Amino acid sequence: MKTFLSAPTIDDFIRLLRAWRFWVLGALAGALLGMAVYAIFPPDFRARATVVVSFNMEKAWPVNSDKELFYYLERESRKVEEVAWADETLQQVADQTGFGLSELRSGKLELSQPKDGGWHFYASDPDAAIAAKLASAWAETFTGKIRTGIVTAVQLDAARKALASNPGDKDAQAIVSQLEGKSLAITPELQISLSQSQDLPAARKSGFGTYALASAGILLALGALLILFFNQKDLAA
Repeated sequence: MKTFLSAPTIDDFIRLLRAWRFWVLGALAGALLGMAVYAIFPPDFRARATVVVSFNMEKAWPVNSDKELFYYLERESRKVEEVAWADETLQQVADQTGFGLSELRSGKLELSQPKDGGWHFYASDPDAAIAAKLASAWAETFTGKIRTGIVTAVQLDAARKALASNPGDKDAQAIVSQLEGKSLAITPELQISLSQSQDLPAARKSGFGTYALASAGILLALGALLILFFNQKDLAA
């Protein structure tokens, strides 16, 4: 006779594997439970806007070392990513949508980016229209900030060259200081294009089938553990 929390034997596992009624009924009950949870507590809608970012590595960093190119791309990507999450960027999004900064940073906005290529700006909300508006506002604000940063970087590069040719020029020093204060520290070779920001489709973050499968799997796993460790009777074959 099995006792409380006694270790299952090989026979217990064999009986469990042969108990087809348990697997069928457990999977059905789990799927129904998952569908009920989905209907009562549906996941948020998520919309995606896309911005294409090109670092022009061949022009900005004309070296032959793949390792140096990799570190250059990693460094510049982090700079651009910081612009996406900067207070000034998110504050503009908050002003357009009515959300607070802490709420935007607490999972409502998500950034997925492959460094050199399409950067995906995700926004989630129970309302599909609001999710699309959030994603669009974030991508457009980010694009505007980066374009302004590129212009500043080009002007700063020219100002520094002018200052280098005439180090004592007070006006040139003042221009450099002013531009450095506005600089985003990004490369002037950076190129950016807003690819998708209008009429964005919004879909549930998780599908109906995902809830059903996950719930069925969890219920079956818990049921199997309970039967193996707590049940005192043999499973019906």
